[in-house]
Amino acid sequence: MNAVPFDTLKLADRLQSGGFTPEQARTFSTALAEAAGTADLVTKPYLDDRLLVLEQRLIIHLGGMLVIAVGILLAAIRYLPVH
Repeated sequence: MNAVPFDTLKLADRLQSGGFTPEQARTFSTALAEAAGTADLVTKPYLDDRLLVLEQRLIIHLGGMLVIAVGILLAAIRYLPVH
């Protein structure tokens, strides 16, 4: 996946204007750039695909449980004595 580009020099300058030393600002902006560059970002189409798969699995599982529950109820009605 693509990394989100940002201006590390602009970030370092902003940090310096906020009170960081030049060394702290440079180190922080470099570390942040490296972390953002190695991060795997999730896109909306990927999430949509995963949610669709999960929805289908949930429907299958709930349908299976419903079939089993109806089968148990029918067996109970058929085999339990009525007083």
